[in-house]
Amino acid sequence: MSRLDGIVAIVTGAGGGIGRGIVRRYVSEGAKVVAADIDQKLLDRLDDEFGADVLTMRADVAQAQANVQLVDVALERFGRLDVFCANAGIYDQNVALADLNIEALDKGFDELFAVNVKSVLFAARAAHDALVASRGTLIGTASFASFSSSGGGALYTASKHAVVGLIKQLAYEFAPDIRVNGVAPGIAPTTLKGLNALGQQPRDSVLQGTDRAIPLQAIPDADAYGGLYALLASREDAGHITGSVFNADSGLAIRGMSSPGGRVR
Repeated sequence: MSRLDGIVAIVTGAGGGIGRGIVRRYVSEGAKVVAADIDQKLLDRLDDEFGADVLTMRADVAQAQANVQLVDVALERFGRLDVFCANAGIYDQNVALADLNIEALDKGFDELFAVNVKSVLFAARAAHDALVASRGTLIGTASFASFSSSGGGALYTASKHAVVGLIKQLAYEFAPDIRVNGVAPGIAPTTLKGLNALGQQPRDSVLQGTDRAIPLQAIPDADAYGGLYALLASREDAGHITGSVFNADSGLAIRGMSSPGGRVR
């Protein structure tokens, strides 16, 4: 028997990168998944890979009703909902505040916070009743930037700090019926969607030389994060965990000044 047998999960931002890795891990451990993304081409790849175990749905999770529809679809197709993994996010491409004029700052803030922060709130509210019924769990994707500077620009860093605050507040509000936790990834090979308001184009997340700048000296595959999300989805393994955010940053938070790690030469 697999760890997630009988579990039904919604995963947003599921088309690529960490989200795709979460879907893969959930399915491999026995879950049925509603996989949501705004990019239909990425969803088509999921359809090809997983078949009946995954139901794909194009959704703009920055819109409240899209989250309601995801929950409705999960209940209609699979009869229950145990996990809502609010993973969707966009990036500000590390733009400095001083490089934004006031109009760009205003529009960029609204766009980024709608996806990175409001979508978590919408997910929590839309899934609340179904997760109470299943005594399920809400999992948010935080970031290295949730705790440290320079993981993004001011907009992204503020949004990811906000995600941690929401995880803690919602864990308090939803206890004892729903567990609320998060994963804070550091680096993963994926394509980061920039801000339309700033005219940013998608770009690779890993820059040349990044592996040599981190203590573990290697870039994890995007699939490597799925295990933490599976752990948090499991009642057996994480039924006693709520209000926690698990750092998975390849050691970025302990990086030294003189070298990335004590034995790195």
